[in-house]
Amino acid sequence: MVDSSSGWPWENLGCFKYLLYGPFVAKVLYSRFHEEALNASTILCLHVLILCALRGLVHQLWSTYTNMLFLTRNRRILQQGVDFKQIDKEWDWDNFIILQALIAFMASYMSPFVENLPLWNLKGFIAVLTLHMAVSEPLYYWVHRHFHGNHHLFNLYHSFHHSSPVPQVFTAGNATFLEHLILTLIIGIPLLGASLMGYASISMIYGYVLVFDFLRCLGHCNVEVVPHQIFETIPFLRYLLYTPTYHSLHHTEMGTNFCLFMPLFDALWNTLNGKSWELHKSISSNQEKYGRVPDFVFLAHVVDVSAALHAPFVFRTFASLPFSTKIFLLPLWPGTLVVLLLMWAWSKTFVYSFYQLRGRLHQTWVVPRFGFQYFLPFATEGINKHIEQAILRADRLGVKVISLAALNKNEALNGGGTLFVNKHPDLRVRVVHGNTLTAAVILDDLPKDVEEVFLTGATSKLGRAIALYLCRKRVRVLMLTLSSERFEKIEKEAPVEFQSYLVQVTKYQAARNCKTWIVGKWITPREQSWAPPGTHFHQFVVPPILSFRRDCAYGELAAMKLPDDVEGLGCCEYTMGRGVVHACHAGGVVHLLEGWTHHEVGAIDVDRIDLVWEAALKHGLKPVNNQD
Repeated sequence: MVDSSSGWPWENLGCFKYLLYGPFVAKVLYSRFHEEALNASTILCLHVLILCALRGLVHQLWSTYTNMLFLTRNRRILQQGVDFKQIDKEWDWDNFIILQALIAFMASYMSPFVENLPLWNLKGFIAVLTLHMAVSEPLYYWVHRHFHGNHHLFNLYHSFHHSSPVPQVFTAGNATFLEHLILTLIIGIPLLGASLMGYASISMIYGYVLVFDFLRCLGHCNVEVVPHQIFETIPFLRYLLYTPTYHSLHHTEMGTNFCLFMPLFDALWNTLNGKSWELHKSISSNQEKYGRVPDFVFLAHVVDVSAALHAPFVFRTFASLPFSTKIFLLPLWPGTLVVLLLMWAWSKTFVYSFYQLRGRLHQTWVVPRFGFQYFLPFATEGINKHIEQAILRADRLGVKVISLAALNKNEALNGGGTLFVNKHPDLRVRVVHGNTLTAAVILDDLPKDVEEVFLTGATSKLGRAIALYLCRKRVRVLMLTLSSERFEKIEKEAPVEFQSYLVQVTKYQAARNCKTWIVGKWITPREQSWAPPGTHFHQFVVPPILSFRRDCAYGELAAMKLPDDVEGLGCCEYTMGRGVVHACHAGGVVHLLEGWTHHEVGAIDVDRIDLVWEAALKHGLKPVNNQD
């Protein structure tokens, strides 16, 4: 039987839990439009709402900072990534804000001390600080230590907080109902005490609560931001303020470092971890070094303004789900456009995310350019310069494979990576476009008994490889192209006995009886209308075509699911599902796992399509678009 105090009263409400703020909002709005002046209780409701919003903002800003790997990767304490399981477990991290808002509202009706509070009272700050150090700190220490010392209490309550493998900002709020009731008491004692003394002020309440949250986030952020030099200059300060390293040791070695914010109490009662200061100095001193070198890099770019908000350092929970346009993000678009301009002017390629697979570190780097910029003629040189610099940086670091994503390997831009390999023939890092596996995924998705396909984008790198592969399998390929010269060039690459299976067509009407369309060039709803009912649109075009026909099936972009033993993966790759990556990304992973030493750039080697496919399956990657 589970104790009810280990769960939350509103845990089954989902996002509707925020309706609990409804009475506060309703009261403020009613008074605003129907009363001449705001009364004391309405002003209190307004302050509660503002304070809740600010508390959420404090946690969000901390989360944004700690997930900016281009700033924090060398300061991380625990190196493993945060996976989807931990993110889901911490999804309702803000329950405590709702709880404390409700308690504050109820307490205000029972207390005469909250009316007509001054904006500022210095005595109130002195009183709240004194009560915090004299009462809240030792009380928290002994309660926390008791939760660890009593197996029943730990297993039933506190183990939930410690179930997150990697401490994160949102881990601070991830605890049971009972624990947050106790924490509410600990926060409330200094505030109530200062109020009873008659020293309370609005700034004191805001300041204490927000600083309390700030320090909780500091301890759980997993990024060492406190320089060790400050403790060498003022040695006693280390007993007055903990560090992220200090509290991280509590999560990894749970028998030590129980304090709230002040290690003094661990020192007094002999529970201070002996490695605390040296480990802090070590991590703080190494922040200028690069850290662990990745084995594999996926070099991506920003898709558009909306997709830019899908980054883990914007909203971690949003990034852990497949991308879709959200209305609540629209107010952030203007700011994102400003960032776009700043990135265009000053930004360099940056580290975006990472995961580990079989002891190897995989990172995603992002070229600071949006998709539309790749089609601006004057931007081509600058984009190629960014890609080249990323490749040379990977080569200097000792990266084994760098895989070019989406438009970074555009044929018109750099010949599918050929430009860089030819310019730097002595590269140790293998440059890979991954399109061999992309072609394999598309081909595997076709019906096994297919006899005829209609192919748009037939003269592209992928279109050419798909056409040549299918004709060898005696599948008739209707290749939509207006250029007879390009068609004949591809036709000559096919063995003579199979050339008759390649058929040039110039109009969509030619495919009105073909139910298997492979779309490599964007087609309009009008062009889709020529497909017969029951047609399946397989596609490798970005962005995907509109799902216009209800009587037809639309395949997703070519993708594969990473092996089950992937670790620390906590963000989705654009519209892909959890654990699923674009096929070109997977192609780079296979290149690394196989230890291949060749570059995969330029035209796709049709003879290697089956080889790469079998290698992907051998290493545990799984197709996600299989036909039944």
